[in-house]
Amino acid sequence: MRSLSTADYIVFLGYFILIVGYGLWIYNRKKKETESSNDYFLAEGSLTWWAIGASLIASNISAEQFIGMSGSGFKLGIAIASYEWMAALTLIIVAVFFIPVYLKNKIFTMPQFLNQRYNGTVAMIMAVFWLLLYVIVNLTSILYLGALAITSISGLDFNLCIAFLAVFSIMITLGGMKVIGFTDVIQVFFLIMGGLITTYLALNLVSDEFGGSGIIDGFGIMTEKAQTHFHMMFSKDNENYSELPGISTIIGGMMIVNLNYWGCNQYITQRALGADLPTARGGLLFAAFLKLLMPLIVVIPGIAAYVLYQNGGFQAEMLQDGSVNPDRAYPVLLNLLPSGLKGLSFAALTAAIVASLAGKANSIATIFTLDIYKKTLNPEASEKKQVQVGKITVVAAMIIAIIIAPFLGIDKKGGFQFIQEYTGFVSPGIFAMFLLGFFWKKATSNAALFATIGGFLFSIFFKFLPAYVDLSFLYDWGFAVPNAAGVYEIPFLDRMAFVFIICIVGMFFISKKETQKGITPNGLEIDTTMFRVQPAFMVGSLIVIALIAALYTLLW
Repeated sequence: MRSLSTADYIVFLGYFILIVGYGLWIYNRKKKETESSNDYFLAEGSLTWWAIGASLIASNISAEQFIGMSGSGFKLGIAIASYEWMAALTLIIVAVFFIPVYLKNKIFTMPQFLNQRYNGTVAMIMAVFWLLLYVIVNLTSILYLGALAITSISGLDFNLCIAFLAVFSIMITLGGMKVIGFTDVIQVFFLIMGGLITTYLALNLVSDEFGGSGIIDGFGIMTEKAQTHFHMMFSKDNENYSELPGISTIIGGMMIVNLNYWGCNQYITQRALGADLPTARGGLLFAAFLKLLMPLIVVIPGIAAYVLYQNGGFQAEMLQDGSVNPDRAYPVLLNLLPSGLKGLSFAALTAAIVASLAGKANSIATIFTLDIYKKTLNPEASEKKQVQVGKITVVAAMIIAIIIAPFLGIDKKGGFQFIQEYTGFVSPGIFAMFLLGFFWKKATSNAALFATIGGFLFSIFFKFLPAYVDLSFLYDWGFAVPNAAGVYEIPFLDRMAFVFIICIVGMFFISKKETQKGITPNGLEIDTTMFRVQPAFMVGSLIVIALIAALYTLLW
């Protein structure tokens, strides 16, 4: 039933009061400090390791995970968990190798890194690009897909839901990164608790449907009834291979997706850039442990819905325009929750959406204020003025997102696919530019421009190449598979790997040629001692890696 009971509204109201009240308490307690731009945008020196880790996850997990990844669980199975489990490994890599470089060189924004490492042209191009990407693609899709999800569960008017999400996230964002970071701890609590309740319900439904008893039986029945949904690796004759192309989900394009997202993304790295190195690393490690848990919350319910659907359940509820829509799996399950528990899961979904919106809006404000307004529009701006501009930017970005969201076709593409389609064209080039910028002092600014612009053009080239060239000769290598029309296409993740390699090679030769002409690049300050880790971090990292290895071995 698409409605909330009085008990559900009471639970949700309690969540709302707790988040807003706690946020106001933090804001008032640190009110004088918010006059500092670094404190407002980065919560410099204020966030603990557990607040950083919780904020990373709260900002990352949103409606596209709850709805989109559960839908992928319905369609693809546990293999979609590669996005989560490989992210856990990526977080450790970022903690060891990327964060020390940022902190040692006092880098607080990604455009600042590009300006310091390359030049102002590269930095400004990317600052404008990131602003457009964050507002037009990310903020808009999270807001729109989140409102659709809440509408499908509560039955409330779509416009009311989108306005509520925008206002709620603005209230949190205006308090600065400190308020976002600490309220995200509560957001993650609701996110995980509500998600686990939904998983518990889903497993019990499977158990009851097939005469079992409890969630253990439910999981066993799922693995029996949907054996093909419990394999991490797809062979090239699998109909879903183009989405998750075998080994590329471990060492290929998946690593580029994750390393770019977790290591070169203002939206994410901002949480750790205001802390000291041990605290930042502790936060990233905590986030890695939480990442291991995410498939239990967002993928298992989708597989459970698939098993129930295959047995005759949810036949009408899963249909949209006459065909099965996997993205309906999670809302269908939520609508079966009893009164009160549905309110808690509803709060969990709202927490995920609002936390992501707040984090994204803060990153938009940070880049615009520090990298555009302060550098080009008003270099003499005071700390107070910068904070004011940041707050205005938050509200303006949210208003723009509300206005343009209905016209982007997000509901037709699906939020997860919408984000991947538009960011995937530039991720390989950006990551190549950052990677060589970090660890190869000879990389030049013209080489960085090649990776940025050339990477985008090569991505388009490989996307449309199958329309003009028969790529069937790549099938035996697993680098091309036929689509529904029989045309051989390069899987998305493989395409990213190809473009990344081209960008690295191109940057190498351009840089070599320029350095031979006497051009001296701006290398960063790096020494090997930066990458040493504390024993506790080493132990925690080894546990995460061992768990990932065990999961892949068990489910290969």
